[in-house]
Amino acid sequence: MRLLLVEDDVMVASGIKLGLCNAGYTVDWVPSAERAEKALDSDTFDLAIVDIGLPGIDGLELTRRVRARGLEMPVLILTARDALHDRVQGLDLGADDYMVKPFELPELLARLRALLRRSQAATSAVLGFGPVEMDTALRRITLAGEPLELGPREWTVLEYLLLQAPKPAAKDKLLQALTGWDKEITPNTIEVYVSRLRARLEPAGVCLRSIRGFGYRLEMTVAPGDVAST
Repeated sequence: MRLLLVEDDVMVASGIKLGLCNAGYTVDWVPSAERAEKALDSDTFDLAIVDIGLPGIDGLELTRRVRARGLEMPVLILTARDALHDRVQGLDLGADDYMVKPFELPELLARLRALLRRSQAATSAVLGFGPVEMDTALRRITLAGEPLELGPREWTVLEYLLLQAPKPAAKDKLLQALTGWDKEITPNTIEVYVSRLRARLEPAGVCLRSIRGFGYRLEMTVAPGDVAST
């Protein structure tokens, strides 16, 4: 999942970005609403975390502009302002959640997971397809009941596939999810991660099928053991 962090305090932003990256998210950080609008012009994000007290245009106005653009990505306001008026105004302008600093990282991560599940029409922290089960809260994957260890990029790709299953996941969306401004991710890189996932999933009867010109889809196949038993 690719997140946009709009925070003008460098120390605060660095801490938040580190915590989110360690949790498996791709995070792009900008220090102002103006920079955020430029980012939204050129890239797609799954969720935005917005501070209110920004230089120039504040976070409330940025939230209003995000909704005026017709963007449906969840917006979480993360600010030191705890007055009732600010909370009400933020939610009325289109924010999906409002969290006051100081905060605990586990709570922030839980709120992000809830917002992302809602935006992807998922109601549970556990995503599944056949023998694959991913617990996004506990950061744990099992395959046919056995633990499956994946790197952060493979995790991101599989999470997108599970959220879309049984529908296909667009390759450009996977690319956006993996791309941070400080990293160069190419379409060929996606193929590498997909190939690694195929090698892990196919023995359990899960096929990661390529759809030419679009992306990839999870499908169930007949496992070799099942073939032998028929």
